[in-house]
Amino acid sequence: MKKLTLLAFLGLSAIAFAQDVKNSPDKGKQKTALIVPTEQKELEAKKKAAEEKAKLPKPYDPKADAQADINKLIAQAKKEGKNIMIQAGGNWCIWCLRFNNFVQTTPELKEIVDKNYLYYHLNYSPDNKNEKVFARYIDIKEKQGYPFFIILDKNGKMIHILKDSRVLEKDNGYDKEAVMKFFKTGDI
Repeated sequence: MKKLTLLAFLGLSAIAFAQDVKNSPDKGKQKTALIVPTEQKELEAKKKAAEEKAKLPKPYDPKADAQADINKLIAQAKKEGKNIMIQAGGNWCIWCLRFNNFVQTTPELKEIVDKNYLYYHLNYSPDNKNEKVFARYIDIKEKQGYPFFIILDKNGKMIHILKDSRVLEKDNGYDKEAVMKFFKTGDI
């Protein structure tokens, strides 16, 4: 008898719960209603990033012979007494494009770069991963975050590598003071 009463109680409770869900203003779709705005926000953020990316200059050349380019920069760096700043990334990377644009459009940063460095954008993309070039400076089996920066002296010897460029970020862009310090000292 106790078992029968318990089963009846559970059955009626399930029916009552189902009725509450059906009769609720959202017709039992509350979970969907909560998920849709989140997905919508993500879609809007991706659309906004794509629009921003489309407007930014694309400094990476997947067809370039990166090692030949770097060899030329080393010869030029010896003549000019400058270091070489390699920004690793690709035109697919919004943060890479933002950094390039930030440096090019911030007069104080551009002046420091032009005075002290020869600047190169080392492409990493499905079209050209430049694995042999990257292997000279990093462990290519490790997952990388982009952009990252490799600083070479005028003889092509690696001075420093900044693998985590998030230390240069601020909000949806970059921190001018942090980037300036990085360019002046080669470190952060």
